[in-house]
Amino acid sequence: MKKVILCKYGEIILKGQNKSKFESMLLKEVRRRADAVGDFKVTYAQSTVKIEPRGDASDGELDEMLDQAKKVFGFAGVTVAAVAEKNMDDILRVAGEYLPSKLEGVKTFKCTAKRSDKAFPLTSPEISAEVGGKILSCVPGIKVDLHTPQVEVRVEVRDSEAYIHAGQEKGAGGNPPGSSGRGLLLLSGGIDSPVAGYMMAKRGMFIDALHFESFPYTSELAREKVFTLAKELTEYTGRIRVHVISLTHIQEVLRDNCDEDYFTLLLRRFMMELAVRVAREFEIPAIITGESLGQVASQTLPALCVTDPVADRPVFRPCIGMDKDEIVAVARKIGTFDTSVLPYEDCCTVFTPRHPRTSPVLEKVVAQEAKVDREALLEDAWATRYSVLFKQFED
Repeated sequence: MKKVILCKYGEIILKGQNKSKFESMLLKEVRRRADAVGDFKVTYAQSTVKIEPRGDASDGELDEMLDQAKKVFGFAGVTVAAVAEKNMDDILRVAGEYLPSKLEGVKTFKCTAKRSDKAFPLTSPEISAEVGGKILSCVPGIKVDLHTPQVEVRVEVRDSEAYIHAGQEKGAGGNPPGSSGRGLLLLSGGIDSPVAGYMMAKRGMFIDALHFESFPYTSELAREKVFTLAKELTEYTGRIRVHVISLTHIQEVLRDNCDEDYFTLLLRRFMMELAVRVAREFEIPAIITGESLGQVASQTLPALCVTDPVADRPVFRPCIGMDKDEIVAVARKIGTFDTSVLPYEDCCTVFTPRHPRTSPVLEKVVAQEAKVDREALLEDAWATRYSVLFKQFED
């Protein structure tokens, strides 16, 4: 029995005259993943992408391709469908062979049909009735429930063939990779920043990342933890270039010259300035952080207002209105949570003040900053920068 994967568009269908641009980016991403999994042909029509094995793909390959399709931003739903010829005899034959295993243990269903080819001799309700009758005759104990069925069986009669599937899995949603430009994610080893990167990638951004380390106060294990998070994010982004900069010298100078309660605020301003430099160097128009309003002292509204003036481009904070439970739920869904909670500290935990300022005044922060040679510290930190590229499917 021939099976294919059908992927249904999400908000791309609303793009109007720009739809073809979004479709092109979407198809490029699907084909990249399909080429890595096996030998698949990728085509599209009527707001649906079809992923079709060129030969006899194993169920394992098809399952792996389905898993990849579910991670492609731009799809509202994905499903494996059995293929039938465009006549009711073959549609009923395939339904009888394919559906019983899919409906095993299911108590209620409903059957719907979509007849894209209006020359097909039966109407959509007539197709639904015949396939529904076939299901009732070959699946013991199952009943029809048109309002709250456990499974919706769908028959699609298209231009060249018909498709039968039982239940559609939720797609990743969002917009195709690259359709919204690029963003530089400040990637710590915590829970929030990988979630922020995922959320902006979902909106169509290609993601670079910037990680700050403080060796020897932070360990090589802490750096490897961040690299692991980057690799985990490539399941959704395809690739991530991680830039690493050492803050050790900056932190030591701030500790020795500035009031302790301003330390975190001053450090975050240096981090933002260095992020701007990386973004400028690699022509990245926006910066992304995992900040959540009020979660810690450095993420109060006054503290954010102290940090942003050193940025010369938009700073996106997709987690800003989320509480910790909501952020953790996303981290678990995308597979970064277990890595994020590994007990390796990041640079933000080094020299943490006992009583950090929660309502800072910009002028006083700038006065503290004047106690050190900002430009020299920035140049020293910039000289430590190096980059590592991570790809979803390593060569």
